[in-house]
Amino acid sequence: MAEALSQSQIDELLQRMRSGDVEEAPKEEVQKIKEYDFFSPKKFTKDQLKSLNTLYENFARVLAIYFTRVSRSVCEVEVSSIEEQQYHEFNNALPDNTLIGMISFEPEEIDYDGSTLIMELPTSFGFLIIDRLMGGSGSVYAPDREYTEIEMALLDLVLTNIAQYMQEAWSNFFPLKIMLHSVETDGRLLQAYSQQDVVVIASLEVRDGDYSGMMNICMPAENLEEVIDGFSVKYSRSEKHHDAHKEQQKKNIILEYLKESDLEVEAILDSCQMELSDVGMLQPGDIIALNKKINSNINVTIEGIPWCTARMGEVDQMKALKLVDILAK
Repeated sequence: MAEALSQSQIDELLQRMRSGDVEEAPKEEVQKIKEYDFFSPKKFTKDQLKSLNTLYENFARVLAIYFTRVSRSVCEVEVSSIEEQQYHEFNNALPDNTLIGMISFEPEEIDYDGSTLIMELPTSFGFLIIDRLMGGSGSVYAPDREYTEIEMALLDLVLTNIAQYMQEAWSNFFPLKIMLHSVETDGRLLQAYSQQDVVVIASLEVRDGDYSGMMNICMPAENLEEVIDGFSVKYSRSEKHHDAHKEQQKKNIILEYLKESDLEVEAILDSCQMELSDVGMLQPGDIIALNKKINSNINVTIEGIPWCTARMGEVDQMKALKLVDILAK
């Protein structure tokens, strides 16, 4: 049975309501429910998409350097998102006029099938690159017209170089060959995949001064699913594809730079403690007794780190050290 309120409790409650002191009951937290489409289940895990994100971050850094060199101004490229969706969603979002590079994706392993990637760039960015290559002022503009044959030739060269940098980024994880197959300017006429095919879209944001736009790379999930296991951390660390000769050259260059470095080497005879009054009375010619014998080993440090033991001696009337043993590191 519910508890009945007394008259005094009712009066007190009414008084609080008039004064606004009544506390509202806490709202119940509504559990967020994420919708899941069972007709098109996700093919890739978060870890696999994260591995793809790492690959395209490396690609974005190289691409930023290339765009900076071409445009003669500081250009930044960042990975905005890596997401999985159906191809018709990507295709319907394409504008009528855009710059599209059809890129062949051919793994060197015979167990994997080749495929085609779609690289889409805004038309405005294409005109910006053309303006910079032709020595223009670099102002951002997008004329309402098609590219000319000369402009298409320049863009074909730019997209070919981008495909080459993409191959370098992929080759660090998986041996393959990537080439620009063709350049298109009408996104509505693309027939690369079926409308219901699942694809992975890598979106990269390109910023150059006052310009900002999105670059999209569309990859078919069916072929990508075959090679995605090569993006595991174990594979990337232990089976990364390297040129042994180039790696040795890099090591030699680093070693040559290290050889020219200056390091501070100290030989520490011993350490002792003295009262401040005794230190204040020290005079030239005074002798401080140490806890080591004259023929004992002393420690030698490099940049403050104990490195080896040595013996004091003389060479050509100059004090010298004779290394005895290397300390365990």
